[in-house]
Amino acid sequence: MCRHLGYLGPALPVAALLYDSPHSLMRQSYVPRDMRGGGTVNVDGYGVGWYPAPGGPAVRYRRAGTMWSDENLIALSRATVSGGVLAAVRSATVGMPVADTACAPFTDGQWLFSHNGRVVDWPESVVDVAKTLPVASLLTLDAPTDAALLWELVRSRLASGAAPRAAVASVVSEVASVAPGSRLNLLLTNGTVLVGTTWSHSLWVRSGDGAVTLASEPLDDDPRWREVPEGHVVTADVSAVDVQPIGRG
Repeated sequence: MCRHLGYLGPALPVAALLYDSPHSLMRQSYVPRDMRGGGTVNVDGYGVGWYPAPGGPAVRYRRAGTMWSDENLIALSRATVSGGVLAAVRSATVGMPVADTACAPFTDGQWLFSHNGRVVDWPESVVDVAKTLPVASLLTLDAPTDAALLWELVRSRLASGAAPRAAVASVVSEVASVAPGSRLNLLLTNGTVLVGTTWSHSLWVRSGDGAVTLASEPLDDDPRWREVPEGHVVTADVSAVDVQPIGRG
């Protein structure tokens, strides 16, 4: 399975999250601690999104391949400072393309999105769910992958006025009902709020000092890290963390 993280708080070099922490995202890409049967390493892509200015649109960098071999990203992340970051590394499901456009984060304006997991019996299991989207949306997915479809489902709910937590939780509940056994660990931010889910995989939260981080695995040994229970959605900003169960259809 993939690894992902989201951060909101005082502006810091993006490299602090990607490379400098003892168990940074780069380290997780080749020595993950908790894959739960979903693979060993993440060699099929990586990406990072951030906000050059508070309240402005996100900027994204993503590539197929291995994160540790990209010297450009190392230099870029050390020169880039932001108070909002979402990043991911990818272990592609067998049969899905390995391409830049298949890598998280997916984005639209201020929104950044990532999926850690897989949809069981893809694509047949979610045909009816996909039919709820406009044909133009399906024809313009970033890639023919479960993650890209999940993002389009979340985005359509956001565009219809759903709150971030409701948009993410409803997609997890709906897809889980038609594709039981799927791993649906989603992460969403607009630079102000972070929303993450635990559905057959891990997510941890650390808050304090005016910052909050959600990550598949703790980035360090800080005792403030807390694991989010299975089947829950966490909504967090720099001042509060709220964890609620996800309805199961």
